Amino acid sequence: MRYPHIPDVRDGLTRQERVVLYVLHQTQKERGGRNVPTAMLWGRVCEHFYISPEDLSAMLARLGARGARGGNSE
Repeated sequence: MRYPHIPDVRDGLTRQERVVLYVLHQTQKERGGRNVPTAMLWGRVCEHFYISPEDLSAMLARLGARGARGGNSE
């Protein structure tokens, strides 16, 4: 049985956190390494699972994936 909200013992990431980081990485590559607007990331993450925009922002902050301006939006 899978437990998607329990962190993996290997790296401490949940399945949802892993998906967010993967989608963020893929989108950054598509954009030539530029920052990814949070709204764009949210739309792509919601193709995998639903997360509210506020919860996504909180997750990005926890993961340290926010830009120097306090957010990764452009």
